[in-house]
Amino acid sequence: MSHCTVANSALNDDWHDFSASSLSERDADVLSLISQEALTRFTFDGLKRRLGLHPETLSRILSRLEQEGIVEKGPGGYKVTSRINQFPTVHPVGNDELRMPLLQTLVPSNVSTEQLTQNLKGKWFGLLRWLGSTEGEEGITLKWITEDGGIQVNANILTPALTIEAKFLRDKDVDMALRASYQLMTYIGRLCSASQLIRHVAYYGNTGLDLMPA
Repeated sequence: MSHCTVANSALNDDWHDFSASSLSERDADVLSLISQEALTRFTFDGLKRRLGLHPETLSRILSRLEQEGIVEKGPGGYKVTSRINQFPTVHPVGNDELRMPLLQTLVPSNVSTEQLTQNLKGKWFGLLRWLGSTEGEEGITLKWITEDGGIQVNANILTPALTIEAKFLRDKDVDMALRASYQLMTYIGRLCSASQLIRHVAYYGNTGLDLMPA
């Protein structure tokens, strides 16, 4: 066996031995944040801003996680696989973060929340840059982060309730958080008014079959 083959074999063994004990501090930061935020999908740029990592450093970490089957890269960013559950939160990130509810409202009953969330995913709004989402049986949480990485804004959609909250990662800049939340809410309002998101039901009147908003 050649020296090159032996080296490649050793490298492959290193990847397959990937475990909590072999994590670097930065590997642990990335895995811990994904776990703590319960992210099911995220983007490279969003995670870079959230963690403040250099792009080359984050690229290497995500390449390793992808090779280990922990994340899968796709057109819209990264998808987290069930293998993330094999790694405990070994290096908690930001346990002292301050959360603040900003806005609470209801999604109109004639608006498709599924189409609403699809139209919100991946979008940027003024101060906000897309981070990712958390999806579960109870609902979905869409997550953005300010361009400077100081504030995370979450939109929790638990039909029909919609709650927007801020997570202060550095300074408690309430005014900036409010501006960001209103920018997001303005866009949501426009989507809720869009005809393609409004569900219709059949209505049988005296003149025949008409379509009216549900």
